[in-house]
Amino acid sequence: MTGVQHQARVSALYIYPLKGAAGLALQAAELDALGFRHDRRWMVVDAGGEFISQRTHPRLALIRPELDDAALRLRAPGLEPLSLPVQGADGVALAVRIWRDTVEATSLGDAADRWISGYLGERARIVHLAAGAVRPVDPAYAPRATDRVAFTDGYPCLLISGAALDELNRRLDQPVPMERFRPNLVVGGTAPHAEDGWRRIRAGGVIFDVVKPCARCVVTTVDQRTAVAGAEPLRTLATYRKLGGGNKVMFGQNLVHQAPGRVSVGDRIEVLE
Repeated sequence: MTGVQHQARVSALYIYPLKGAAGLALQAAELDALGFRHDRRWMVVDAGGEFISQRTHPRLALIRPELDDAALRLRAPGLEPLSLPVQGADGVALAVRIWRDTVEATSLGDAADRWISGYLGERARIVHLAAGAVRPVDPAYAPRATDRVAFTDGYPCLLISGAALDELNRRLDQPVPMERFRPNLVVGGTAPHAEDGWRRIRAGGVIFDVVKPCARCVVTTVDQRTAVAGAEPLRTLATYRKLGGGNKVMFGQNLVHQAPGRVSVGDRIEVLE
């Protein structure tokens, strides 16, 4: 079904400035060439420059960001807050690795390295995406050869319908919150998993291509308030969300925006295709 979905609206917006750490709920968000502004522009890497996420370090979930025009402040249990410049720093240029990609980044100094190393109990550092860094969206799914992404796993945006979570929680003994799935856009007013049938949508002033279902991993089993992992919700999702005969569990849809713009909570969702 195409056209304005009169009940479908953006019900929540989130960004995750430091990859793997807690998110920030916003009332409105700007998209630049790489995705939502400030979303996954900072990342933790190990001593060899390999990215670190909740897959191996669930305590990242307990790092809470605060963001304003000048600084990203990170708070973590047992540590004094760390303040990082929003525009990165004039630090050492680094080549860091995220999945199969090598990406240009900038170090944020010894104080930041000591802070995150002390928190994780191993040598690590926080880096910022370098100005001019180029990381293409997977060409198998990118609508345009020029589509780029920051430190997200692979795509600029993730959308999930609130009804999809309601359907999952109906099947669970203990419900889970949406934060387990780390979306950017949450949509209300749809049937469960209506987003599976969307190919192109408009939200606010932005047109998004809906390019690929999101394969879910063990991060969804990490309680974002305690950093304790369990078996759910992956175990239950596996009973009904292995799409297309594959073994991967799918929940939510990856999006690529066609141009920069602005999205706000309350914006209507128009299904264009």
